Amino acid sequence: MPILLGRAEVDAKLKRLDGWKRDGSFITKTYEFEEFMDGIEFIREVARVAEEREHHPDIHLRYTKVTLALQTHSAGGVTALDLGLAGAIERSVRAKPTKRRGRAGPPSSGEERSK
Repeated sequence: MPILLGRAEVDAKLKRLDGWKRDGSFITKTYEFEEFMDGIEFIREVARVAEEREHHPDIHLRYTKVTLALQTHSAGGVTALDLGLAGAIERSVRAKPTKRRGRAGPPSSGEERSK
């Protein structure tokens, strides 16, 4: 079974993952896209990366926002598997430009969209 990481260790490692934050026993990030279908394509890419690693995020889609939440359920919190998947997702996102908020590049977190 994967080893549960302590709060301080998770927080330290999250500093290297742009936009990811600790939320209780999960790590999360919200991405915002220009169009609904851009978010769907992003989810497809996340699914591909997750399948390769055999570790899967919780995914919430709300129109042009996609929130990912990672936790190793069997451990009851964040493990190296979660941080590794978050890093792999970030690398994949940067390698595949996606339309968001009217410009090319990886999606961002924390931007507000009025609709």
